Amino acid sequence: MTRVTRPVSWINTARRAFADFPEGAQSACLDALTIAAEGGKADRAKPLKRFGSGIFEIALAYKGNAFRVVYAVQLGADLWVIHAFRKKSTHGIRTPRHELDLIGQRLKQLEKMLR
Repeated sequence: MTRVTRPVSWINTARRAFADFPEGAQSACLDALTIAAEGGKADRAKPLKRFGSGIFEIALAYKGNAFRVVYAVQLGADLWVIHAFRKKSTHGIRTPRHELDLIGQRLKQLEKMLR
């Protein structure tokens, strides 16, 4: 059985933010994105239910920091990386509201672009 890997596309600002991640954090997140592109779900990926189905967040603890990568699997043929950031909140594991608002804006822009 041949496994089909979907292309991974990036919103430019997410790509630039991801480039600032430490190399080890990038590698771990890219592994999780590869699993998603092959139709699976990495253990460190969880659904972001606020945005409906098909939106996931990779949550990575790396050397005392928390990194997040948000991607969409149901927008067009590609897997889209929407947002990447270092989580700076000290209030538990929740994604900060301003980050969620930014994800929502980028999703709307991407959906409009792909129509």
